[in-house]
Amino acid sequence: MNLEEQLKEGISQAFKEVFNHELAAQDVAFQPTRKEFEGSHTFVTFPYLKVTGKNPEEAGKLLGDFLVAHVGVVSAYNVVKGFLNITMSDTLWGKTLSEVYANPSFGVSVPHGGKVMVEFSSPNTNKPLHLGHLRNNFLGDSTSRILHAHGYEVFKVNLVNDRGIHICKSMLAYSKWGNSETPESAGLKGDHLIGKYYVIFDKEYKKEIETLKAQGIDEEAAKKKAPLILEAQTVLKKWEENDPETVSLWKLMNGWVYEGFDATYKAMGVSFDKMYQESNTYLLGKDIVDEGLAKGVFYKKEDGSVWADLTEEGLDHKLVLRSDGTSVYMTQDLGTADMKYADYPFNKSIYVVGNEQDYHFKVLFSILKRLGRSYADGLYHLSYGMVDLPSGKMKSREGTVVDADELIQEMLDTAEKHTTELGKIEGFTEAEAKELYNTLALGALKYYLLKVDPKKRMLFNPQESVEFHGHTGPFVQYTHARITAILRKAEQLSIELKGFDPSALELETLEAEVIRVIADFPDKVRVAAEELNPAVVANYVFELAKEYNRFYTEHSIFNEDNEEKVKLRVMLSLVVARTIKTGMGLLGIDVPDRM
Repeated sequence: MNLEEQLKEGISQAFKEVFNHELAAQDVAFQPTRKEFEGSHTFVTFPYLKVTGKNPEEAGKLLGDFLVAHVGVVSAYNVVKGFLNITMSDTLWGKTLSEVYANPSFGVSVPHGGKVMVEFSSPNTNKPLHLGHLRNNFLGDSTSRILHAHGYEVFKVNLVNDRGIHICKSMLAYSKWGNSETPESAGLKGDHLIGKYYVIFDKEYKKEIETLKAQGIDEEAAKKKAPLILEAQTVLKKWEENDPETVSLWKLMNGWVYEGFDATYKAMGVSFDKMYQESNTYLLGKDIVDEGLAKGVFYKKEDGSVWADLTEEGLDHKLVLRSDGTSVYMTQDLGTADMKYADYPFNKSIYVVGNEQDYHFKVLFSILKRLGRSYADGLYHLSYGMVDLPSGKMKSREGTVVDADELIQEMLDTAEKHTTELGKIEGFTEAEAKELYNTLALGALKYYLLKVDPKKRMLFNPQESVEFHGHTGPFVQYTHARITAILRKAEQLSIELKGFDPSALELETLEAEVIRVIADFPDKVRVAAEELNPAVVANYVFELAKEYNRFYTEHSIFNEDNEEKVKLRVMLSLVVARTIKTGMGLLGIDVPDRM
């Protein structure tokens, strides 16, 4: 039974014996004690006035007296109005520190047999990855790490959108204006080169629309009649008919894009167990459509198109097959879901996709449940908000997207400038300095994008993200580097922690507070895994770093006269560093040992 469970049992027992009322332990809730008051856990008595028959303060005192007398881990309490602030014994905190020190895997659960798939990234092969993809990739990667730490076997997959009209637009523009340009001849990464032609198509297409509008054709009709869009549709038709010349160009251009993606994924520190391509999956759902018709899940209209009536679920009628027999995105996703389950039988499958697709996934999951898929109840859409910049919204068609590679390079340059100005690389070789810049840049980028609840739309400020003060990745990284310097000094001074028992020592308030925060780590990992929310871990490591720095500012480590206290503080520092490293690792962030 962990600390909080003991406290909950104690409160439950107190209600039974003092107030003759049954309050289940699982219904007891605590909040962290406010900094200005002594204690670690606060129980609010206001909701129980009818039960206790006392005013809030009297009820708090009666509960506090019971806890001190009957719950060994409680040493004292204070009541502020209706808030019972509970103080744990120094013995408990010392024992907790000792147990965490002895467990290098603290916070990480043993495998429990559960299997989970996380699908993320999902780029299009007509453009490079951009800032929005960064949030997607970091969310998917971090969620995978957290679920693994929570005991799951995790399968990371990527469904690449490598076919369709948007790909054909780039192909058509390249065939018209490319002049056999290659990534080598252009001096561009392959994905950047193809993205260039996607932008060219859009510019030329808009010119044609304006020309048609000048001839008196309304805008919607002009968009459909413009020669370029009609040519792109012809390219798509040829691709679907397996025209050799069209397929050859498609393979060439996609090959360049995949090389570019691989370089970006490597720079981000992101990998996958399997890459699925839409070109291999878009036809899969047609058999499922036949199955659904046979089961009465779908119905056919007079024109031959096939639909699902989901009005009972508060949704709409959804097209699953066009009248000409061609598939739509929903057809493909139904087939891909079956394929993924066949490849990796899972208990849960998580789709990391932006919130503009919320409705799509409600429909997909509803249809799969109606079809009786055994895995349907384990499907979940990890919906996240868009990322904006101080300059505003991004549009890939117009070439105003913040490119992922360029942003990573900008972060590297900023990290180098900032670190050099602050003198944080004294004694570093050129290679060591370069590695540090990379660690700080990626740490700043990932932390800033992950510290916000995924559901929220967010504003990304590159300059703010790389600061060493404030709620940033570099602040946490610098704290780790500071602690490892302390640990190196402790080693030089031959301070031995083996066999040391801190449970008999009287603790300073800030020492106990840091240990309390450390003790929360396994629960934070659990909550992050259950809520699929890396921000829980991100905010936790920041809180731990902040509390440690408060302690470090007020209490000397090596100038302390009491030798046992020195050992306590070195052990505390070591455990904090290890917990920060594990926590940041769950976000996909490395921490430096020196700065």
